[in-house]
Amino acid sequence: TGAHAFDQVCAANHVEHRLIKPRIPQTNGMIERFNGRIADVLATTRFDSSQHLTDTIKRYVQVYNQHIPQKALGHIPPLQAMKSWYQKQPKLFKKRVYNLAGLDS
Repeated sequence: TGAHAFDQVCAANHVEHRLIKPRIPQTNGMIERFNGRIADVLATTRFDSSQHLTDTIKRYVQVYNQHIPQKALGHIPPLQAMKSWYQKQPKLFKKRVYNLAGLDS
């Protein structure tokens, strides 16, 4: 409907918010695989504190984005795909693509 806060943030930043059809594994396979990998890390690691959990997830996301090739991206890591897209169409980006870990602020 566009009334949700997330939809409003997307609209304010000129981001197209697309929803996937439920129960269509071809569409959400990458997301499900990523969530499954995170679940594997969580199931096989004993965390001593919430900070240990947070640090582990941040490290995994960094490895995933910078080092694990994705078939859907032509067998390159997501960060490399972003850099390639940035070189081809820099006007689509508000910021230059960096190799920095963590979320944008």
